[in-house]
Amino acid sequence: MGKRIVIALGGNALGSNLPEQMIAVKETAKAIAGLIEDGHQVILSHGNGPQVGMIQKAMAELTRSDPEKYIPCPLPVCVAMSQGYIGYDLQNALREELLNRGIEKGVATVLTQVEVDPKDPAFQNPTKPIGAFMSKEEADKMVSERGYQVIEDAGRGYRRVVASPKPQSIVEIKSIRDMVDAGLVVVACGGGGIPVCTTEGHHLKGAAAVIDKDFASCVLAQQLEADTLIILTAVEKVAVNFGKPNQKWLDHLTPEEAEGYMGEGHFAPGSMLPKVQAAVEFARSGEGRSALITLLEKARDGMAGRTGTVVCQ
Repeated sequence: MGKRIVIALGGNALGSNLPEQMIAVKETAKAIAGLIEDGHQVILSHGNGPQVGMIQKAMAELTRSDPEKYIPCPLPVCVAMSQGYIGYDLQNALREELLNRGIEKGVATVLTQVEVDPKDPAFQNPTKPIGAFMSKEEADKMVSERGYQVIEDAGRGYRRVVASPKPQSIVEIKSIRDMVDAGLVVVACGGGGIPVCTTEGHHLKGAAAVIDKDFASCVLAQQLEADTLIILTAVEKVAVNFGKPNQKWLDHLTPEEAEGYMGEGHFAPGSMLPKVQAAVEFARSGEGRSALITLLEKARDGMAGRTGTVVCQ
């Protein structure tokens, strides 16, 4: 029986610039098409670190060229731009690969907003650097004129820092669910989603924040009542004592075992830690749900139980 799977694509699935992305998505499409060929229902999410950084830098240079005419592009708009052009490449590559295999299945990208709590403690302690490096003068101007928070980065200049709040809900979830139920492959929650907060009435206001894509994928998987969350990364399995002589690869983890290893500091923040945290959260969210952490090219083998790290009750 096929399963409903949400797949969180890592950076290696997209490349770090436009030419690399065009090449990378073709290999990504082959791996995803294999799962669809096996009868699984697939929903894709993805990161956008390099891509949104390029957009931010381009917009910053535009502002520098004529500060009177151009203002800095709001971060939520940059995330939306990255969702659009990454989705464009992904859906075209996947459509082509599916047709090459004789599978006629629609693929569509949804520009996705993800609601965050304006009272999330992360807003009081922004830590996520974004955008281009600035001189001290440029940074001071952004602080005074736009209220940015900035940090000095290892002698290379100043960068803006923003919050990384936890995702609460997917605004477009009904549209995504309807498309999935209709048999489409949907690309959603790119870059963790466009962060928004509900204000007066039904208005959604963009937030200057970056949402972790693994946590957003976990919420997406829960709201779609998926069976499996696949979190793709740069290693085939999760390990404890990573990089040490006593390194140990893990085939299976219960949420309790994973929490024990997290408490011992085995997983690096900003790297494997959020992936394991998201996997644990999803595994606990409903009976029979599991998360798989593995390489892109091993996802099909992982779903067949041949590799990867499975997190389940």
